[in-house]
Amino acid sequence: MSHVDACSAAPSSVLHRNPRGSLRVGQRGCRHAPQSRVSHVISGERPTMNTAPDGDASHQQRSPDEQEGNRRTHRGLLAAGSLAIVVTAAALVLVNRDNSDGSNAAGRSVTAASSHRGMVEGTVWIANEGGGSLTAIDAATNQVTTTVSGVEGPHNVQVSADGASVWTVSGHDGYAAMVTADSLDLHGVVRTGAAPAHVVVSPDGATAYTTNGADDTVTVIDTATMKPVGTIKVGRGPHGLRPSPDGRWLVVANVADTTLSVIDTRTNRLVTDVDVGKAPAQVAFSPDGRFVYASLNGEDAVAKVDIATRRLVDTVAVGDGPIQTYVSPDNRYLLVANQGTEDAPGTTVSVLDTKTFAVIETVETGQGAHGIVVDPSSRHAYVTNIYGDDVAVLDLEELEVVARIPVGDKPNGVSFSSVTTGDGRETLTLEVPDSAGMSHDDMEDGHDDEGHDGGH
Repeated sequence: MSHVDACSAAPSSVLHRNPRGSLRVGQRGCRHAPQSRVSHVISGERPTMNTAPDGDASHQQRSPDEQEGNRRTHRGLLAAGSLAIVVTAAALVLVNRDNSDGSNAAGRSVTAASSHRGMVEGTVWIANEGGGSLTAIDAATNQVTTTVSGVEGPHNVQVSADGASVWTVSGHDGYAAMVTADSLDLHGVVRTGAAPAHVVVSPDGATAYTTNGADDTVTVIDTATMKPVGTIKVGRGPHGLRPSPDGRWLVVANVADTTLSVIDTRTNRLVTDVDVGKAPAQVAFSPDGRFVYASLNGEDAVAKVDIATRRLVDTVAVGDGPIQTYVSPDNRYLLVANQGTEDAPGTTVSVLDTKTFAVIETVETGQGAHGIVVDPSSRHAYVTNIYGDDVAVLDLEELEVVARIPVGDKPNGVSFSSVTTGDGRETLTLEVPDSAGMSHDDMEDGHDDEGHDGGH
């Protein structure tokens, strides 16, 4: 399923959402298009990296301790192609096909994370874009508790800071939906711009924002009234976005461009665009808000930007086709999921030391590593594998996968909630009003918006 294609190298290109919810870049009115150098975060059709980013050579050097650490960890990594999944009533168990005793490559047993050390209470939410559903996973046991359907093409899912609400977007129908985390009731639906990709909620919970890939905008939503209250023009192909920890800034990754758009949330106005490199797909703030990191899907790299100066600090090479990135709450690690392409899936997460901004480990996590979230204790990360239809649980102390959880088709976005879902329903369907979102005519009208060309 292609998320970004292109019709031709015309100057007035736009993003379109096809009936299956995938996104492509093309000329107005274009239906079929050859491949483009503009990347997409689902298909993984990325620009070819012709030259290494500046400064990569300095990060290729490793100290003897780091080299030994790399060798030790790689011996213990799980090979994604050699896993078989066995589900029991008590736990989810990974069996290595190469080792009949159920151990991993280092000889250690890989068992359910319910018996693993350091698990925390809460819910891990997954957006299954291909399956049109959200999966809720009990973080304490790594068991799927609920599957929620009713939203077509949910590319992203985001939990509010207090854990009370769960947000998602329908890239197919052009709306954002908010679900109450404990009862799983549909609280409201808000129309957005065309082809929304990601939704985030401000730290105070008062405002939600969506990126709208087909019209190069961000929609501002009042969460109390569930009404759109503003539209902000940003760079080409806005995709991932996140607020700063204090809520002052909102940074948007423009995947069809080379920039991050910085928005002042006090005025909801664009302040500046920071040039970072080819096809930035998602951003992540350091916990202190000093830096924002951006995955560069078109360069197989990650960029570091100083928020105060709004300048690029450095760029470091990571794995193939990086998509989502996340900083652990203790500010120890920056994690980058390397998705690759559907034909040649990436299978790793790059682990960077935030102090040195250098890759210290590359961990095998699964087919098409895409989304990442870290629990509040900074002990475990959850990685969606878009081509494997599962979620890998990565222990950040041992830097290895300790569990794998089957979910829906093409799992994409992931978010952590401190609230557990406990009403006992294994499946439920949200009754989304027929009037929600944009009609297909509206989507086509949005592609003809003359304002799309300005400023990009």
